[in-house]
Amino acid sequence: MTSTAVRPAVSGRLLPDDPLLRRLVLMSLVNTVGNGLFITVSVLFFTRSIGLTPGRVALGLTAAGICGVLAGVPMGRLADRVGSKRLLMVVGPLEAAAVLGYAFVHSFAAFVALACAATVLERGAVAVRSALIARALPAESQVRARALLRSVMNAGLVVGSGGAALALQADAYAGYVAVLALDAVSFLGAAALLAGLPVPDAATRPAGAAGGQAKRRTALRDGRYVLVTGLHAVLELQLAVLSVGLPLWIVLATDAPAAVVSAVNVVNCLLVVVFQVRASRGVTEVVSAGRACARGALLLAGACLVYAAAQSGPAALAAGVVLAGALVHSLGELLTSAGGWTLSLDLADPEAHGEYQGVFMSGQAAAHVIGPLVITVTVVDHGGSGWAVLAGLFALAGLAMPAAARHAARHAARDAAPDAAPDAAPDAARGAERAG
Repeated sequence: MTSTAVRPAVSGRLLPDDPLLRRLVLMSLVNTVGNGLFITVSVLFFTRSIGLTPGRVALGLTAAGICGVLAGVPMGRLADRVGSKRLLMVVGPLEAAAVLGYAFVHSFAAFVALACAATVLERGAVAVRSALIARALPAESQVRARALLRSVMNAGLVVGSGGAALALQADAYAGYVAVLALDAVSFLGAAALLAGLPVPDAATRPAGAAGGQAKRRTALRDGRYVLVTGLHAVLELQLAVLSVGLPLWIVLATDAPAAVVSAVNVVNCLLVVVFQVRASRGVTEVVSAGRACARGALLLAGACLVYAAAQSGPAALAAGVVLAGALVHSLGELLTSAGGWTLSLDLADPEAHGEYQGVFMSGQAAAHVIGPLVITVTVVDHGGSGWAVLAGLFALAGLAMPAAARHAARHAARDAAPDAAPDAAPDAARGAERAG
């Protein structure tokens, strides 16, 4: 494995010095620009060009989301068996073919089938890329690398969304198909960049595991890891707050102008681009990751209460309150993301990173699927009291995270080296014991 570190970029450069991380950044940028293009025009393309009703589009995308939840673990296991890089080299072109396939869809059944296939590939690729990062970069630099990649991802989505404005303005089949073709090219471009990435093709057994002394864990049977995954999935409901709950709240329950919805998205994207790397500093092992999730969760809870306060007051005041809530919300998102990355990696069996990342990413995917429903039965149906319930949900999940993470770390260390001396335990477990 190539030894690398996340070094700051030279002044005046947009890319990091490290060649391996630079290639990962370019892959992420190319891929997310294409995603930004597609996401921005997809619903209009499905309704205007394919001729589906909004209800059928929603039903098809929900079915695809459920399929995506189920994709993470089998794709992760396959990555552990054949190698993350090798699997992604196959998945990338398949994703390109899937997105181009939408241009030939003319029925609801074909749309659902293709949407399910595309989402399985997309969600599976997320888990496999996470496993690839775990094998390509040294442990001490992975969280900051992920923070940098997330910043780049948001920047790419903004660029792609802006570029899609031309297709939206034209509102023509040819323009939408051109966007699909560009998204397909982005998948192929990312695969081409991946081809030169120096990553082991197959999982290697860690030193010290020989002779059968270390017990390999199975992610779905690792109840403590699943608990941490579930708690973090609750925190991932914040995405539905931004994408579903807050826009509806602004328009239906406050006097703030509808343009505030766009302003909130801009604030969130800019804060992630600028501050995600900084927010990851100090989140280096299980204990600090659990604390980061707890602090972030309390910020998310506070943001919900701020949003609720926007219901009363004139338009200018309501807009200011919403934007203040969006600022607090974004800070909470930065911390819970950084904490989640560390927990997903440090609590995983290093022999089964693909499977463990598949479980963790499936938890996130499940939150994204059920998020709109949760937001509907809380905020949309019950207004201010719904915001309070949501705040309590975030706070409870966040406050439970440090103890759950420490407990998982202790047992992971025992499973990894049951006969070893305490000094042989992983750093994450030692930190958990000190904190306990």
